[in-house]
Amino acid sequence: MNDELLELYQELILDHSRRPRNFRTLPDANHRGQGTNPICGDNYTIYARIEGSTVKDLAFQGSGCAISKASASLLTEALVGKTCLEVQTIFNAVRDMLTTGRTDSDLGKVVALAGVHKFPERIKCAVLPWHAMLAAVTEAGTTVSTEAKKD
Repeated sequence: MNDELLELYQELILDHSRRPRNFRTLPDANHRGQGTNPICGDNYTIYARIEGSTVKDLAFQGSGCAISKASASLLTEALVGKTCLEVQTIFNAVRDMLTTGRTDSDLGKVVALAGVHKFPERIKCAVLPWHAMLAAVTEAGTTVSTEAKKD
């Protein structure tokens, strides 16, 4: 990734963090997923209105670092109009991108998060909203955590 592109991506992440898109509740949401990162305190709820198998509207609420908030904002823009199966496929592509830096898939603006792979401690921040979205689509109402539960 060249320096100019990296700078553009950093600006996009900062913009989405400072002015997150769809940062609101969604009164007519029929699916919800919550994600928490107890280590750093990130906590987000993803609200989805799904009709049939298509995501019609998305919103999110919560708090966290600039990367997690930008990731949630980008997610809400990227997934409206997608089917639940497409959401799962995109989730896998995003998770792969965040861990390897590979941008083989057409992820649109979400590719701005590709540089996160260089900072392993921040991967959980970036992927948390995506796990919450996946929970909203597949296990409506569940809470996911970046940390394994201890018995």
